Amino acid sequence: MTGYDAAEGLTPYRDESGYGAILFDRARVQQAAPDWFAPAHWGERARPVDSGGRGGAWFVDAPFGPAVLRRYLRGGLVARFNRDRYWWRGGDRTRSFAEFRLTREAARRGLPVPAPIAALYRREGGLQYRAAILVARLDDVRSLADRAAVAGDGAPWEETGRLIARCHRAGLDHADLNATNLLFDPTGRGWVIDLDRGQFRIPATGWRERNLARLKRSLLKLRGSRTPEEVERDFARLRTAYDRAWERGY
Repeated sequence: MTGYDAAEGLTPYRDESGYGAILFDRARVQQAAPDWFAPAHWGERARPVDSGGRGGAWFVDAPFGPAVLRRYLRGGLVARFNRDRYWWRGGDRTRSFAEFRLTREAARRGLPVPAPIAALYRREGGLQYRAAILVARLDDVRSLADRAAVAGDGAPWEETGRLIARCHRAGLDHADLNATNLLFDPTGRGWVIDLDRGQFRIPATGWRERNLARLKRSLLKLRGSRTPEEVERDFARLRTAYDRAWERGY
């Protein structure tokens, strides 16, 4: 995890439902408030994101610019009895603060990621916390999953391979590299989003292959009317572009 830097602002808070802290980018906002992380605060200026993930995300038209508000939600069997609480291990180790700092570090390393605006954790007693994050919204983009469903073999397969190779060369191990976390604009320019639980590591075959295998599984799961054979064919194009970019060092 990266540490504190001078561009970060940190604001502790306490209100009727608990207490916590907000980490924010001083270059984007002068101060941050807990209300920013509640969709109800934004009223009609917040609308749910309708694709990808587990829910719990909203597009927000905020005074500091278009943003995405995302709550941290659990998946799998745990979510049946614990939807959004995590074990407390210190403020710097909360999911929101860790992702905020990791994303800032990714940007410093030249990777295409949405700019983090602010991150919050809230403790409501006991040894658990809830968390949320605000990041800048990207304009005119669609996920790889959406592009594949619409365009099939016309989706940006080679661009995706080169984008992933670039991230891996920088050492970014994405914890959930799926087809909804890779976004592209109409020109083929790509971004990587949702770096929750990711980390920077020395590039190594094991974790790189796990990232690619995770992406392939998601493409097969989200294939829609496409056949597994079509997905395999297009993933082979992605993988060839990845291998070539990796061998060239970018």
